[in-house]
Amino acid sequence: MPANPDTLFAIQMATATFRFYEELNDFLPGPRRKQDIVVEFERHNSIKDMIESLGVPHTEIDLILVNGKTVDFSYIVRDQDRISVYPVFESLDISPLQRLRPEALRKVRFVLDTHLGKLAKYMRMLGFDTLYSNSCDDATLVKLSCLAEGRILLTRDIGLLKRKMITHGYFVRETRPRSQTREILKRFDLRGMIKPFQRCVHCNSEIQAVPKENIADCVPAGILRDFDDFVICSGCRHIYWKGSHYDRMLNFITMLTQ
Repeated sequence: MPANPDTLFAIQMATATFRFYEELNDFLPGPRRKQDIVVEFERHNSIKDMIESLGVPHTEIDLILVNGKTVDFSYIVRDQDRISVYPVFESLDISPLQRLRPEALRKVRFVLDTHLGKLAKYMRMLGFDTLYSNSCDDATLVKLSCLAEGRILLTRDIGLLKRKMITHGYFVRETRPRSQTREILKRFDLRGMIKPFQRCVHCNSEIQAVPKENIADCVPAGILRDFDDFVICSGCRHIYWKGSHYDRMLNFITMLTQ
C-alpha cells in the first residue's frame, strides 16, 4: 500500500525553539514576546532566514547561541535546536564569543528613509552628516548605506533592514521626531559628539560665516538692520542668522543633552 503523501511531508519537517531577548522583542507580536517560540520548518534553512521570517532583522542582532554555542548567520538549523538571539550589547563584554555585528564605522554618518524627514533635520542641526531625500528609493538607500559611503541606515521599514547587503542599520522605534532624536543619540552614544549649527538643515552641506555686506541683497532689510552675524550653506547657499528660531533650537539641544 503506498504511503500517504501527508505522512511523508510530516516526516521531513523539523522543529527548533527560539528565544529573543531584550529589545528584539519589539519586532515580535505580543503573544510571542519574551517566551520560547517553537518553529516547525523544512530542513536546510539558514538561521538568518528563519530569524528574519519571525520578524527580526539581522542588523539588530549581535549574538546567536545554538544549544549554548555561538554561531554565525550561515548556520543551518537542525532538528531540536534551541536558539537564543541577543541584541547589540552596549556594556557587557562578549568579546570571547562570536559577535555578528561588524566593526563600528570610523565615521558616524547616516542615511535616512523617506519617513524620517524631520529626524534628518534634527540630526543635521546637531552636526551629524545625514543624507535624506523624500524621493530616495530602497536601492539607493542600500547603496549609500553599504557600498558607496558606509552610512548607518535609519529606517521605520523592517523589510529594508532584512536586505543581506545592509550591515549597519537600525529600526527607529519612536514615532515622534523629537523622541526619535533622543532615541538615536542614546542608541549610538552620540551626546558627546554633538556640534550644533555646523550643517545646513535643508541639504546637509557644511555652513560657514559670511560677511554681512556679501549677503545684503539676499535677506530682508529688517533682518540686515537687526543682525550682524550670518552664515551661509556651502551647498544650497541658504543663509542663517540668530533669530528667535536660534533660541528655540538652543533650548531643544539643551534638553537633549541633559
